[in-house]
Amino acid sequence: MQFENTLGFAQSLDKADSLAKYRDEFHFPQVNGKQAIYFTGNSLGLQPKRTKNYIDEIMTDWAELAVEGHFHSKKPWWDYHERLAEPMAKVVGAKPEEVCAMNTLTVNLHLLMVTFYRPTKERYKIICEEKAFPSDQYMLQSQVRHHGFTPEEAIVEVKKREGENHWHTEDILKVIEDTGDELALVLIGGVNYYNGQVFDMETITTAGKKVGAMVGWDLAHAAGNIELKLHDWNADFAAWCSYKYMNSGPGNASGIFIHEKHLDKKDINRFEGWWGTKKDSRFLMKPEFEAPASADAWQLSNPPVLSLAPYLASLEMFEEVGMKALIDKRNLIVSYLEYVLTEIDKQTEGSFEIITPEDRGCQLSVFLHGQGKELFDYLMKNGVVIDWREPNVIRLAPAPFYCSFEDMFRFGQILKQGIRSLA
Repeated sequence: MQFENTLGFAQSLDKADSLAKYRDEFHFPQVNGKQAIYFTGNSLGLQPKRTKNYIDEIMTDWAELAVEGHFHSKKPWWDYHERLAEPMAKVVGAKPEEVCAMNTLTVNLHLLMVTFYRPTKERYKIICEEKAFPSDQYMLQSQVRHHGFTPEEAIVEVKKREGENHWHTEDILKVIEDTGDELALVLIGGVNYYNGQVFDMETITTAGKKVGAMVGWDLAHAAGNIELKLHDWNADFAAWCSYKYMNSGPGNASGIFIHEKHLDKKDINRFEGWWGTKKDSRFLMKPEFEAPASADAWQLSNPPVLSLAPYLASLEMFEEVGMKALIDKRNLIVSYLEYVLTEIDKQTEGSFEIITPEDRGCQLSVFLHGQGKELFDYLMKNGVVIDWREPNVIRLAPAPFYCSFEDMFRFGQILKQGIRSLA
């Protein structure tokens, strides 16, 4: 498509957008009395308007039924999480029995490490990306120390090449091959939070399995953003948060994936709790844990239904639209944003640089040349909600559910005005 950096062209793209109607399904923050241009769905997605109804339903049932709401409410609480399994599985490319909505991201990663990081004296190393999201770094460091190793000896970081802003798949594969029989686990963020790069998860998973390692993925920035095929890729496990591209609300309930090949193992190691035991015998209060052949076996406690309700509301929209339609719009709107940025860069004589590679999802990370946080502050004050990362990067994530092409054009005009006013 031949793009144009004009309001009329942007509006023509919106007119042809089959998802445009979903913009009205969300609440937008207001800046200076106007609806903001919202680019931070990679940190916290906007609130769907239908979410309140899902929460109110539970509050009403609680008020009217009290404890009986577990079994006699419209959506009984005791199996509430099961309603999320099928739509969640579609988003991450899994079978419904391979996923479970529970806890939060880092809690789930720790629980999954109990199962999938079983180091020995000979095979104990973990491969991750250089400067992974801090929570992943802390989690990995504490896990290896828990098993009697030091992070320096057990954690192998794949570095970017000198002077480059992204990773090369062949470099990751080389590190996997070189680590070989010492490698216990590969655990990488499927989409890098800083530069927006999408890793070749299928190829990396295959390479990790080839040397006998477990392979897991942190999908915090991937779930609801890119096409995932966790089952087909043969990943051992994955976890994600639901409050970014899946719009479930701040710090809300997370999800896990465990490949079906691990689900019916009788001797598998995991931390266990009452809600992980088989549903049909749970209330018999047996002393023995009886695991179902599903990811539900990794649950510890009864479902936090007030946390799951917003996630279910959002997943309903994913069911209506489907990942293919979201990805199609994502590709077009991110390409248009890239075009607008390129045009503004020409007009402002090289004021910034896009550091996100072609392998990307919603996010474009932009390195500012000669501009500090003053430009970020200018954009925020003028109605553009964006994200700042040190030392000089702004992250832009036009989520396809609620961002418009007109947003992209208007952002470009505000950016140009900001650069020129601060020069």
